[in-house]
Amino acid sequence: MTSQKPYTIASASSGFMQDPPSLRNQYEDDIVLRNILRKTMPKSILGSIEPDLFRFGERVIGDILAMGDDVEDPNNYPRLKQYDAWCRRVDEITTAKGWKELNDVAAEEGLIAIAYERKYNEYSRIYQFAKQYLYSPSSAMYACPLSMTDGAARVIELLGTQEMKETVYSHLISRDPKLFWTSGQWMTERPGGSDVSRSETVAELIDPSTNTWSVSGFKWFSSATTADIAMLLARTVDPKQGTVQPGSKGLSLFIAKMRNPDGSLNGVHVHRLKNKFGTKGLPTAELELVDMKATMMGNPGRGVPNIASILNITRIYASLGVVSHLRRSLAIAKDFSLKRQVFNQTLNRVPLHVTTLAGLELIFRACIQIVFCCIELLGRAECQRATKDDLLLLRFLTPISKCYVCKIGVQAISEAMEALGGQGYMDDTGMGRLLRDAQVNMIWEGTTNVMAVDVLRVMRETKNGCLTSFKKE
Repeated sequence: MTSQKPYTIASASSGFMQDPPSLRNQYEDDIVLRNILRKTMPKSILGSIEPDLFRFGERVIGDILAMGDDVEDPNNYPRLKQYDAWCRRVDEITTAKGWKELNDVAAEEGLIAIAYERKYNEYSRIYQFAKQYLYSPSSAMYACPLSMTDGAARVIELLGTQEMKETVYSHLISRDPKLFWTSGQWMTERPGGSDVSRSETVAELIDPSTNTWSVSGFKWFSSATTADIAMLLARTVDPKQGTVQPGSKGLSLFIAKMRNPDGSLNGVHVHRLKNKFGTKGLPTAELELVDMKATMMGNPGRGVPNIASILNITRIYASLGVVSHLRRSLAIAKDFSLKRQVFNQTLNRVPLHVTTLAGLELIFRACIQIVFCCIELLGRAECQRATKDDLLLLRFLTPISKCYVCKIGVQAISEAMEALGGQGYMDDTGMGRLLRDAQVNMIWEGTTNVMAVDVLRVMRETKNGCLTSFKKE
């Protein structure tokens, strides 16, 4: 009997090891964004801000991405402690260290401040959103509380008293992490999401001299629960009749601090944290409000129109969130195609794969053009540089952008994941996180169907004048 030579099994160290995709400076590498800025901004302004964008483009794949990774570690997900050892209600929400650091970065980098300092007039919005676009995919959805903070700042700028501007607005637009505040936006209730006319939360006037109201009710989906203030809708009680007006016309807009001067919660009971498909590091909760002290913003019964300023801004953030996540997933997929060997060639040499990436690139380029068009119009409107057609276009394109970009962009991110094959489905490659966190933007601030109805509403209210403005553009 002859002896057989045993098989040699290669060790892991001697076998094939796939080089992972890597990210380069996210501003320098993004020719589409850079071309948009060249097209929309004066050369002198672009020259002034580009050094900051180059620097920030490197930072978002450095310490900022590490902060986001810390937030996305399942060991660091938000936790709720409702009672202390002595059965006292405390409702403490613990978040990741990275979540707090991302807050400080937002302040230091002026991610809200740039828009309201208006150093570059209407172009300040483009500059601000360019930084938000670079920040968002690395931020583990800290862009969500920033969007509501931005909206709250705009509402106070438009409707707030001088006292509100000095005591609240100044914090929302601060660059000092120790002074910077974030805001929540509480609209959704158990009877309905987008149908705010069914809201059950009520507000009773308790001190006319200070415009102080007592608000009680239940808010079903409250993101940024660790924010410093909140904007919310409530149904005002007639002080003489003791009755409330039904429907959306009975709603008013209120602003409330989350905590009292002694640090205790301002009439807020946290029932539970939401278990969501994505945005795992973002604390979202069901809140019961019991005698929450709040201040009315604007006139009674004008809550829905008054909060529209927030919605316009947060819907642009939603569109931007998807397109920025699509851009990041494409950057990963394209770099992977340069490194992955198949049939004796890299994927970027395979015509069908190149066609797939080219199709995704086309979708990305269309989406980012729509979003930055809305941003450009928003900047003009806020600086009183907008024409009548600009204002109509902004009102018309915002829900279109939210509807189209979020829907097609999420589908494109899914295909970018597929472009990595089975490895794309592995959660630690980051592709799953990009897809999950982008997905929510289709739902937040109005679903696709809600946006479609809003587009029809604009057409009806303008007697199709928005279409004429669109043709002129």
